[in-house]
Amino acid sequence: MGRTFDELVALQRAAEQAQNRVEELRDQYGSPTADGGWSGPQTETYETAWRAWRDLARDARAAVSEYAAATRVPQYEVEEKVRQKVRHGEPEIPEA
Repeated sequence: MGRTFDELVALQRAAEQAQNRVEELRDQYGSPTADGGWSGPQTETYETAWRAWRDLARDARAAVSEYAAATRVPQYEVEEKVRQKVRHGEPEIPEA
């Protein structure tokens, strides 16, 4: 059995939270090429956060693709409904 729509929403929320963390670190640390650059721990923290975002986003995309195939709903429609629910709490699409 594949993932439920609510699981897709949870995956997308996690990916967006990870993206927000990366952006927060970028804002906090400034440019890595600026005078002095980042310290070793800053670089490690940023790279760990970036990898987490990348992996969560990849997992969310894969889950949406699998869900779309299993329910025979076009992928773009599933993606849109997931985004709506994540951002606005719109109702979920029915499962086939």
